Amino acid sequence: MPRSIDLSSLASGTLDTLRLLTRHRNEIVPRARYILKKLPDIREGLKVIGKNDKNEVLSIGTFLERNARERPNDPAILFDDRRISNREFDELANRWANVYAANGVGKGDAVAIFCENRPELMFAVAGAVKLGAIAGLINTRQRKHVLVHSFGLCNAKMFVVGEELWDAFSEVRNELANGSPRSAVFVSDGGARACPDNAVDADKAVAESSPSRPPLDVRLGDPCFYIYTSGTTGLPKASVMTHFRWVKASGAFGKLALDLDPGDIIYVPLPFYHNNALTVTWSSAAANGAGIAIRRKFSASQFWDDVRRYNARAFCYIGELCRYLMNQPSRPDDRDNPAQKMIGNGLRPDIWVPFKERFGVDEVYEFYAASEGNIAFVNVFNFDCTIGFCPAPYALVKYDIDMDEPVRTADGFLQRVGRGETGLLIAEVSEKYAFDGYTDKAASEKKLLRDVFKKGDVWFNSGDLLRDQGFRHAQFVDRVGDTFRWKAENVSTMEVAEVLSQLDQVEEATVYGVQIPGADGRAGMASLVARVSPAEFDFGALLALVREQLPPYAWPLFFRFRTALDTTGTFKQMKGDLKKEGFDPSKVHEPLYVLVPRSDRYQPMTADIYARIQSGDIAF
Repeated sequence: MPRSIDLSSLASGTLDTLRLLTRHRNEIVPRARYILKKLPDIREGLKVIGKNDKNEVLSIGTFLERNARERPNDPAILFDDRRISNREFDELANRWANVYAANGVGKGDAVAIFCENRPELMFAVAGAVKLGAIAGLINTRQRKHVLVHSFGLCNAKMFVVGEELWDAFSEVRNELANGSPRSAVFVSDGGARACPDNAVDADKAVAESSPSRPPLDVRLGDPCFYIYTSGTTGLPKASVMTHFRWVKASGAFGKLALDLDPGDIIYVPLPFYHNNALTVTWSSAAANGAGIAIRRKFSASQFWDDVRRYNARAFCYIGELCRYLMNQPSRPDDRDNPAQKMIGNGLRPDIWVPFKERFGVDEVYEFYAASEGNIAFVNVFNFDCTIGFCPAPYALVKYDIDMDEPVRTADGFLQRVGRGETGLLIAEVSEKYAFDGYTDKAASEKKLLRDVFKKGDVWFNSGDLLRDQGFRHAQFVDRVGDTFRWKAENVSTMEVAEVLSQLDQVEEATVYGVQIPGADGRAGMASLVARVSPAEFDFGALLALVREQLPPYAWPLFFRFRTALDTTGTFKQMKGDLKKEGFDPSKVHEPLYVLVPRSDRYQPMTADIYARIQSGDIAF
């Protein structure tokens, strides 16, 4: 999320933007008018972004209380037929905060929240942060050992669990260090199941608690969330989000970009364990006195009906979501919707303009920001096919895909790429642009590069490749290393490889992402060194293991058998050639297998199947 941006930096970025316009002369007049219209919003946003005193008594709760005081009857949350006003939301947040306090949770303690998108999730999160506690947002698709690991990273005092996920929680509860009978809060979901004896009944406890504000001062520098991100350890990591970053996001995304009006609605089809929903969208709405309309799970077929139903002026997205919407059959009313603005990341250039034209969305505020990162790019001026500009200190440096590391000169320093070239994004770490890191200090250190351009300097390694578009603008290209993105989720190759290696027939496995035409991100592929021949390999057992241990987005869709895996001198697996060759049977002269959609078995990859995948006849 964005950090401090001073006026000189913003002025430099604005001048760079105006210079960029000279390369597109037909856009100068309309774009110049647009920029001038945005200047008041920019000035207001800068006041928020420019805050530096982390001891200031200012937090997420401040925004909720202000909206409850100034616009008590305006909607804060819309969900199905429910409408929660700003006053009701703030009072329910206070009640939840007092429930936590009554059960021993205090400032700085963590609360693990495992609940699908619905108003109760927002009440639970808001209550935690108003108390000065930390809300750990657990991915609702995680199960078994991955779920145990994520809960463990929180070191939570309490677990808030939705009725819809109680079975998944119960399956691992005995493995949790904090699994005492009173440590779980059961959040009903329609009342089909009674509250278990070994849990706190949220409905009853909240109804009986006080609606008064907790008598605590929460400051900008206090942590508010744990956001989980995939890493190279094979399991998720918990990055630390602070009120400082959430508030600054409200200025950058809520004011510089979206600038919603009081009473407006922004539609949120993304899960709230995703920072696009929790920080970018929620802060943007709260900063402007706007409300959010949430959906339990994304539906491509019902997306625009929801936008119309809630009269949503804006919505948040990730690139895959836009691809799913474009793949829906065209309808005469595609452009007949109230959405004028969209904010998110990952919108690919090939569908950027067609998406805007088909659905009549005028303003696309694409951004780039890592949950654990210390800088952000924002397409404040609504150009096409860019993540915008970043006034903070950053660099794009040469990266060796095969060696999976930045390229250093003979002197040991990194090298910047030129305009139009692609490089690894790194961001300078300083007091002004601090790196909050993860709950795991060792994992935090691994994200830092030292002695980058001079002895003693420190830079954050984003793990992402960007293209330099000139004038401090950039375009996202891809992820590097041991993580790739598929079905809107980050997939850890190490985690998948560890699961595959549990099968006795597998001697060694390496996992990587491969591109499929017409699909965003990369699909999972594994190269195996097996102890038996492909003809003897038990694919049924492999598929059963994958389905039991991994969420669907992490299932390998392609397998390649090898006699040995290529490694570096330090035994690091080399995947560059494997990624390039992918699953093309004309390039791979080793046995290839594929799990086609809606199939219950891996089958040999044939030239016919490959051609159908390339043509889109077989779509993933």
